[in-house]
Amino acid sequence: MIKRLLVANRGEIARRVFATCRTLGVQTVAVHSDADADAPFVAEADQAVRLPGDTPAETYLRVEKILDAARRSGADAVHPGYGFLAENAEFAAAVTDAGLTWVGPPAKVIAAMGDKLAAKALLAEAGVPMLPSWTDTGEVTDFPVLVKASAGGGGRGMRVVRDAAGLSEAVASARREAAAAFGDGTVFIERYVERGRHVEVQIFGDTHGRVAALGERDCSIQRRHQKIVEETPAVVDPELRARLHEAAVAAGRAVDYVGAGTVEFLLAPTGEFFFLEMNTRLQVEHPVTEAVTGLDLVRWQLLVAEGEPLPLGATPPVDGHAIEVRLCAEDPAQAFRPATGTLHRFAVPGASGGFAPTKGLRLDSGVVDGSTVGVHYDSMLAKVVAWAPTRAEATRALAGALAHAEIHGVTTNRDLLVRVLRSPEFGAVRIDTGFLDRHPEVFAPLLPADRLPLAALAAALASAAARRADARVLAGLPSGWRNVPAVAQVSRFTGPDGEIEVRYRLDRTGGLAEWSVDPSAADSAPEAGDPAARSAAEPDPAERSAVALVEAAPARVVLDVDGVRQAFRVHRAGSEVFVDGPDGAASLVELPRLPLPTAAVAAGSLLAPLPGAVTRVHVQVGQRVAAGAPLLTLEAMKLEHQVLAPTDGVVTELPVPAGGQVRTGAVLAVIDDSPAAGDLTPSNPEEDPR
Repeated sequence: MIKRLLVANRGEIARRVFATCRTLGVQTVAVHSDADADAPFVAEADQAVRLPGDTPAETYLRVEKILDAARRSGADAVHPGYGFLAENAEFAAAVTDAGLTWVGPPAKVIAAMGDKLAAKALLAEAGVPMLPSWTDTGEVTDFPVLVKASAGGGGRGMRVVRDAAGLSEAVASARREAAAAFGDGTVFIERYVERGRHVEVQIFGDTHGRVAALGERDCSIQRRHQKIVEETPAVVDPELRARLHEAAVAAGRAVDYVGAGTVEFLLAPTGEFFFLEMNTRLQVEHPVTEAVTGLDLVRWQLLVAEGEPLPLGATPPVDGHAIEVRLCAEDPAQAFRPATGTLHRFAVPGASGGFAPTKGLRLDSGVVDGSTVGVHYDSMLAKVVAWAPTRAEATRALAGALAHAEIHGVTTNRDLLVRVLRSPEFGAVRIDTGFLDRHPEVFAPLLPADRLPLAALAAALASAAARRADARVLAGLPSGWRNVPAVAQVSRFTGPDGEIEVRYRLDRTGGLAEWSVDPSAADSAPEAGDPAARSAAEPDPAERSAVALVEAAPARVVLDVDGVRQAFRVHRAGSEVFVDGPDGAASLVELPRLPLPTAAVAAGSLLAPLPGAVTRVHVQVGQRVAAGAPLLTLEAMKLEHQVLAPTDGVVTELPVPAGGQVRTGAVLAVIDDSPAAGDLTPSNPEEDPR
């Protein structure tokens, strides 16, 4: 019987395993990098051991250090979580050889399924349907195809190729990304199925020879071949469901599977399905299966690892529908570029944070208020799960919870997720792995542009109320009160599209006498005391909403807009102001009234959007480039990100060579787009002078 369990992972999955351990009375051990020393999962463990390493990510890959941590802490079992060493056969074998209980399938099974090429050959013999695949680019004649990493998963090392011209570069890029993520750059090529759905089956095996299917999940909504929306049950007919379960169980039996695993299939529009891969671990999306079955899959993992038979005699009945979204620190509008920063506030109203099967809303999170989001690990912050009796109800509940969540300080994909869930196509189950490519409308922010002025006004009023609350003299005066009513209050913010200037004047009762918001305010904005210039900058009063001030407090502003009261929640963190209103959220930065001089950046400079390493430089100084041409490849959060030329011009500076490390805001390249730059010819993306 397991007494003390070490989780060889971090973040949300470590917290998830610890939660089940607490219910079973199993003591817990966390291992952590220096970057994670203050993370929530470390604080929640009974014991924690620091892992030394040259880089924060590397620490979780040091097998000998993890085994040493188990010995020093007195752990008698190891749970690998997912990611890092979770599907590493050598790690599983080392844990077993050390006399510890391994919570997962045997090393030989992990090895067999970890090599996707070998897995396809093995399971084809068991009757599992397969797509044609190749290892030699010269053998590929029909397109489109998908380049895939043979080791690992999570969408890394995957590229869709639609013609022969792009195949070689796609293979090279996939190899680099796979080698960086998994330590193995082997890739293969597979036929790509247009408008296919990604449907997977949760299986469980025990040491007594039984393998069971616990239902299927539809994971078709993906970005960069990584799942972001998962649901169960999949909307398929009963006959197809039975065939999927049968094929998954056959795959499990073919390798004598033990523990939690997932068999993933690609479902073609014709109704055919094909094996993609077997994940020999617990999946990120396991909470939706727990929601509809009421089972604790981590508990099952521990019991099976102790030698117990599966605690259920038959496939469990499914109750209702569950949907999960992955909330990630990234900017969908910028090709899903990872985002970093400090989470000043992270709250999903109405969600249970207990990491346990529940009816309703569930939040499995690796972060809390104050957590720092860096570049060393995957961008996923949390998973939000909704259960309801029907798919439509679960969809609506999840979208509503996300829309009202307070996520302050780090850019996330929240708005995208809400728009996907609320789209008619998702509601009608017109979904497949290319959903996002065909629906650019879901990339629009939730907050409409014409509602940003109200959010900025709320931010200005809340900031003034906060200053008034801190005032040491004349504290009884209303916020924003002026002895000379002709003079307006002026606040300036940096918003999503540049500088925003808010002007407002309160009457002697504290009511809003007049207001205006100029979203294109510049340094030459009219002075507050110049009524003629001010009226020229204001929008036509007939086109503005009639707005009255109902309440203005440091954390809450209520406005009456055309006879409808609207409440805005306002949270300040230094100069950052976060406004959550009925139409969406706005993130603003309040500018100082007397700004200090700052160093100028050369015109045409491309700045690093986040810390990372420049892995390739595709151009050279003096080269003419066209807008959209690739300049550099930046690696961050285990993924490659292309830095593209924003305009036509000539490259005049390349300060960072290939292999160089950069911080956020560092100059990566400078492009001269002046007419003097001469006639332009597109750069050759295949060139790499460095």
